Amino acid sequence: MAKTPIPATTTSRPLWQRLLLRRLKFLIVVAAVLGVGAGGIYLFAPSLLLKADAARLAMAAHMEEKQVVAGDTTWSYYEGGTGPTIVLLHGFAANKETWLEMAKGLTDHFHVVAPDLPGWGESSRNDNGDYGIPAQAARIEAFAAATGLQHFLLVGQSMGGAIAGVYASEHPDRVASLVLMSSLGLTFKDNDFVRDVKAGKNPFLLKDRADLEALLARIFLKPPHIPGRLEDAIVDRNAKDHEFIARTFAQLKDPAQAYALDPVIGTLPMPVLGMWCRDDKIIDVSALDTLRNGLKSSPAISVTIMNGCGHMPMLEKPDETARVITGFALAH
Repeated sequence: MAKTPIPATTTSRPLWQRLLLRRLKFLIVVAAVLGVGAGGIYLFAPSLLLKADAARLAMAAHMEEKQVVAGDTTWSYYEGGTGPTIVLLHGFAANKETWLEMAKGLTDHFHVVAPDLPGWGESSRNDNGDYGIPAQAARIEAFAAATGLQHFLLVGQSMGGAIAGVYASEHPDRVASLVLMSSLGLTFKDNDFVRDVKAGKNPFLLKDRADLEALLARIFLKPPHIPGRLEDAIVDRNAKDHEFIARTFAQLKDPAQAYALDPVIGTLPMPVLGMWCRDDKIIDVSALDTLRNGLKSSPAISVTIMNGCGHMPMLEKPDETARVITGFALAH
C-alpha cells in the first residue's frame, strides 16, 4: 500500500532563523541572570558596585591602578598616559577616584599620577600617625622618589592643595608648576561651613543618608543623585573611618595647618594657577585674593574662577577643569 506523502509544514523555518532564535533566547536568559545578579549586589553588596564603577572610570581614563611602598606607607595610585607629568592630590575624606572623570581629558597628552594620600582610600595608615599637612608633604617626597617623579606639574584640591603648596615650597626642584584648586591653607572670608566648624561641628562624620546628602549639598552646586543603597555603602565606609576623620579634622582646624599656605606662598618660585568655583561653600573664593597678593616670587600667576560648580570642579566640571589645567601646563 502506497504511503501518503506528508506535506511540508508552513511553520518550518530556515536553519539560520532557528539558530538566531536560539541565540536570542540565550541572550535573554543571560540578561535576566545578570539583572538578578546586579540587583542582588545592589541590595546586599553595594560597595562592589562602587568598585566596579571606579574600574570603569579608570579604564575610560586609560589609567592603571598600582601600588608602591614609600616611606611608612603602602601607596595605592592610578597612573596612565604619556607626556609631561601631572600629579593630582585629592582632598579631605576623599580618594584618588575623584580625579578619574577629569583625567580622561588629560591622559592623551600627559603622564598622570593620582595617589590615595596616606591614610585615605586604599593607601595604608599607621595607628595614631600624624596625617597633618607638614607630615603629608614629607610623605609626598618619599612617593616622588620611589616612583621616579622628577619635574612635574602638581595639582592639589582642598586639603590636597595645602599639602601641594607646602611640598612645592620645600621641593621647588621637583615642582615645575603648581595648581591650587579650592585649596585649604589660605585666609578667606568666613562662611556657614567655617561657622559650623568653629561651633564644634564636623560635617564629614556621616551617620546616615541625611548626613551624606547634607554634605553633598555643601560640596556641590548641583548635588549628584546617588541611589539609596550606594549612599549606604558610602556612609558605611565613612563610619569605619570616624576616628581617623575626627582626629585629622581636629589637626587641620589648628591655625598653623588651616592657614599653612599663608606664610609660604611668597617663597614659591614656580608658575602658580589658582582655580576656584564661584559658588564654593566650603572654602570661599576670597581665598584667591590671599593667593594673588601673597605670590611675590612666582614668575607667572594665573587665576581661573569657574561658574556652575561648588567645591570640587573636577567632578562637576571635569572637561572644563581638564582644559584649564592643560592650557596652564602647556604654557609653563
